[in-house]
Amino acid sequence: MNHERFPGAKYANIFSYLKSDNHEGYKEMDEETLGLVGHLEGYLGYESVTNNDGRTIFISYWNSLKAINEWRINSRHKAAKNHGKRWYAAYHSVLVKIESSSEFNSDLL
Repeated sequence: MNHERFPGAKYANIFSYLKSDNHEGYKEMDEETLGLVGHLEGYLGYESVTNNDGRTIFISYWNSLKAINEWRINSRHKAAKNHGKRWYAAYHSVLVKIESSSEFNSDLL
């Protein structure tokens, strides 16, 4: 994790998913929710990677549980989550506390 990009990160939400064939409304909701969360105090940013098989790992960084809980109860975020079983063939989400981090040439990532 690049601490210059995510200073003060204490928590990370790791969302791993494989999209389904039904993408109707996905792109618009994705853009909307990324725009909304970007204005939430305590949200520090994200990084995402997708492999050749289409599996994506999206990691968002946070400075507090309070900020995470504010996002959890956000009505648009809840609406997006309600589409999860339609937009994703599979997914897994886990919230972790960052205990330590080390880096080497992380600016290349």
